[in-house]
Amino acid sequence: MQPILSDGYSIYFNSDSYIKMNEYLLEHKPTKLFILVDQNTHELCYPKFIQLLEITATIEVIEIEAGEKHKNIETCISLWNILTELGADRKSLMINLGGGVITDMGGFVASTFKRGIKFINIPTTLLSMVDASAGGKTGVDLGVLKNQIGLFSNPEMVLIDSKYLTTISEREIRSGMAEIIKYGLTYDVKVWDESKVFNSLENIDIDSLIHRSISIKNEVVIKDPKENGVRKILNFGHTLGHAIESYHLESKDKENLTHGEAIAIGMITETYISSKLYNFPKEILEEIKGKIVSLFGKVQIEQTDYAPIIDLLKHDKKNTNGNVNFVLLSNLEKVKFDCQVSEDLIIESLDYYQS
Repeated sequence: MQPILSDGYSIYFNSDSYIKMNEYLLEHKPTKLFILVDQNTHELCYPKFIQLLEITATIEVIEIEAGEKHKNIETCISLWNILTELGADRKSLMINLGGGVITDMGGFVASTFKRGIKFINIPTTLLSMVDASAGGKTGVDLGVLKNQIGLFSNPEMVLIDSKYLTTISEREIRSGMAEIIKYGLTYDVKVWDESKVFNSLENIDIDSLIHRSISIKNEVVIKDPKENGVRKILNFGHTLGHAIESYHLESKDKENLTHGEAIAIGMITETYISSKLYNFPKEILEEIKGKIVSLFGKVQIEQTDYAPIIDLLKHDKKNTNGNVNFVLLSNLEKVKFDCQVSEDLIIESLDYYQS
């Protein structure tokens, strides 16, 4: 599978990726190698990875607890202290082996330690493969507010090995499919058409879908590295989706949602808003809702939940001058940026999702 050239680094696939990684290690000779994992990837992914690693430098494995709730500045402080205690210097290298929490936070920790050490990302979930592998975004959450603290910083390379998908749950696979669906609705309708037949990994060419999804994101971020224009299409479904995800994260009586589950709700509600403001075709809206609900089921959002969800919208990173900015569609592949939406219409969209 052809590598994808991003902004100063490459994304390699499957067996080729380990060849390129070992060539890099032989050429650059890091003084120490730090491998960041959580307890799941330590157990399920690290044993395979370490067998393919060729390096003579000292290897230190750093394990953190799994889950979005640990993606915070307190964990970063712990990691900076561990790196210091283990003698990391500016020629050390960090390899982030895990899902989006590991690659986002590991990239942030590496980029800020001693004003920056180099890092390699190896995403192990479908979501992190198609969403976190291109674009250079690193960061952590501030309380329940997603990715409020961070910076743009590119890895040395990204390795994509779809065999790691055998280590994650069906729920996590579906979570990743939400981002793939987003690419299909906003950028390439062929991806949407392929996604519509998805029931499990067995009935789709997942390697092809991963490669195309990363290619789309890479094309977008190269055109607009700092999200001033076209890159905003990547936020479709994420305005309401992030607020819903944060609300479930902070509510003691609500089950946490995966990122993809929340974004799936966001895509339904924001497509509904699109139908009201920009005449997005109602028959395609119904098709989108039907497919997403069939994949993810229905999350019960009570009317009493609406006000705190809307309140969380005020903290969205895309806001300007106090206005909540939505990304909406006038049709498939036809995107509108910086759209203002009334609170009444937001409530109406949540009612539509529940209907």
